[in-house]
Amino acid sequence: MTDAWRPKHNPWLIALTVTLATFMEVLDTSIANVSLPHIAGNLSAGVDEATWILTSYLVANAIILPLSAWFSSLIGRKNYYMMSVALFTVSSILSGLAPSLGWLVVFRIMQGLGGGGLQPSEQAILADTFPREKFGMAMALYGFAVVTAPVLGPTLGGWITDNFSWRWIFFINVPVGLLSLYLTSRFVEDPPNAHRRALKDLRIDYIGLGLITLGIASLQFMLDKGERLDWFSSHLIVTVAAVAAVCLVVGVFWEWNHKDPIIEIRLWGERNFAIASFLMFMLGFILFGSTVLLPLFLQTLMGYSATTAGLAISPGGLVTMMCMPIVGYLLGKVQARWLIVWGLGVVFTSLVYMAHFNLYIDYWTAALARIIQAGGLAFLFIPINTAAYAFVPLDKNNQASALINLSRNLGGSVGIAISTTLLSRYAQINQSMLSAHMTATSPAFQLALRESAHNLVTRGIGTVSAAPAALGILYGELLKQSSMLAYLSVFRFMAGACILTLPLVFLLKTNTAKKGPISVH
Repeated sequence: MTDAWRPKHNPWLIALTVTLATFMEVLDTSIANVSLPHIAGNLSAGVDEATWILTSYLVANAIILPLSAWFSSLIGRKNYYMMSVALFTVSSILSGLAPSLGWLVVFRIMQGLGGGGLQPSEQAILADTFPREKFGMAMALYGFAVVTAPVLGPTLGGWITDNFSWRWIFFINVPVGLLSLYLTSRFVEDPPNAHRRALKDLRIDYIGLGLITLGIASLQFMLDKGERLDWFSSHLIVTVAAVAAVCLVVGVFWEWNHKDPIIEIRLWGERNFAIASFLMFMLGFILFGSTVLLPLFLQTLMGYSATTAGLAISPGGLVTMMCMPIVGYLLGKVQARWLIVWGLGVVFTSLVYMAHFNLYIDYWTAALARIIQAGGLAFLFIPINTAAYAFVPLDKNNQASALINLSRNLGGSVGIAISTTLLSRYAQINQSMLSAHMTATSPAFQLALRESAHNLVTRGIGTVSAAPAALGILYGELLKQSSMLAYLSVFRFMAGACILTLPLVFLLKTNTAKKGPISVH
């Protein structure tokens, strides 16, 4: 294929078509989170058991992401994309109709396998459809779907569950999936270089397939269940971690040296693509980590409902939507590295702002923090993707899309795992430190205890009952303050990770790519 190839239909129509299903799929990674208690109760299961609904989807999604390029070369990218949409739609119907938790987990695995092929396929379609000078604007549309959907998911999921039934969080995918299938069949086409490989000529790398699949599945399982099982104090987590480490190390070595690899690991040998992949990993780390922390803070410490907490972070989605076209336009005027530097600076500022929260902030203080962060994330997603494709040969777009999306998804999983683990550990440390001051020899504590007991007596509580009740109130305040300090520590940690990432940006190449479709100036 040459740069002269152009699709028959309007590129923006194609972009809207493929973004539709991607938005639906990314939304599903977070929409079920707030519905877990309802699902567990309705299906006669515990909340801990119900978390398999999330784990099964994420594991299946992570497995299929790096393999999507291989499947595209086997049956054609358009065919694979439509098969993924169809599988996702059918499994959404089945998930909504699931009679038990076991069946729901099975259908969520199917949903994850179908959804995992959508993001890399769309990104590869956009890279082939748009000329170099317009790729940034195309990525703005894609970025809107990928960055805002995880934010809107909990809000939409909470509203649907409260007003209808948890089953409708799956049923709403059906009309979108059917529309996507129709539009894709009409407007999307494979480029001339997207040759399908004949089965008779295909040598399946079974060893590489097995190593990568088992390694990624084990890693995703470890990240998702580690905190609940107390990490390496659990024999299961130790075993899974060992399997993940061995399979991934051996798998990378195997794929690097294989003539016909399942995953094109050698793309990471190109400096720009390797750095962009790590930056995308950090983007997922910050986006998903903070998306979990902020609503959790608002619900557990501020007393917000799930819907209200979701609404507090939703304005960030609107800011992202407004910033994406601006970033796409600036990408043709400013070096990608400077846009990334600006984005990291804004995200750092938002995290520092969050690190100064207290238990008396109002709704708009929390919303403003997310708005600032969303503005920074918009300046990261498009330039990083553009830099990633800059020196990738056109016939490797499918493989590049698979790896860059895998980087972001794994970054999100690591971000969630680390942020929740640090939150728990810091809370324990803070509780231990603060409780050392709640002793019989502490005048301040004894004064607070007497005042609390006196207030309870004035409200009609008996004198005998007031003392233990007052102690319980102070202990509750201890837990709240310990958790509050833990949140601040985690926000500072993420801000530090943001700054430590900054030097890598300056290692990106500045010259114009000759083989890739994109210029990074």
